[in-house]
Amino acid sequence: MASQTASEREQLNPPSLVQLAAGAIRTMILSGELGPGERLIELALTDRLGISRPPLREAMRLLQQEGLIVVQPRRGATVATLTDQDVHEILTLRSALERTAVELGVPVRDPARLEACRAALARMEEAARAQDRAALVEGGYAFHASIVAVAGHRRIDEIYASLHRQLLLCMARNLYVRERYYEDLDKHVARHRHLLELIEAGDPERVLAELAVHGERSFSAR
Repeated sequence: MASQTASEREQLNPPSLVQLAAGAIRTMILSGELGPGERLIELALTDRLGISRPPLREAMRLLQQEGLIVVQPRRGATVATLTDQDVHEILTLRSALERTAVELGVPVRDPARLEACRAALARMEEAARAQDRAALVEGGYAFHASIVAVAGHRRIDEIYASLHRQLLLCMARNLYVRERYYEDLDKHVARHRHLLELIEAGDPERVLAELAVHGERSFSAR
């Protein structure tokens, strides 16, 4: 019997109401529509999403496991909030991992490793054209993870992946503030395109210099 294609498997296993609800709320958070600390009102969400409370609550449990929301007894659910110390720890660890990966992986010895970087950048470009901020945040994480991957260092990849949801929260807030104060979505993507061009050129010192001014700290002072 022939094996099933990915599209055939998706047709046989369509997303559940829980998955769809979790995806919709995740998009609200990463796009900045729901800000840090904002309460998630069940009645408003069931009306908006057109679902009952049981699948909504299961979706919230998934998002709680991802670290995107916090659920407290008798107080309900709120969007996760990162303290200044949280942000400092997450971003200094991210910076150390990215710098080490660049030092080990640039110039890139296997050109195939750059394909993931280019694919992630294409996702970002498409998201910017569509004004899809949540997809842009997800694409931004994929782009930076693909930069780390050029080193071919499994343990660095694993540590970086463990920061996934925390970095998404940082990147979502960063995008919101950058766009509000001094950078539109096209310029946001252009910074990443320039970083990829430097990596392709194979000069690790220039890549490290760009990473030093590329970081996500712009929102912490606002």
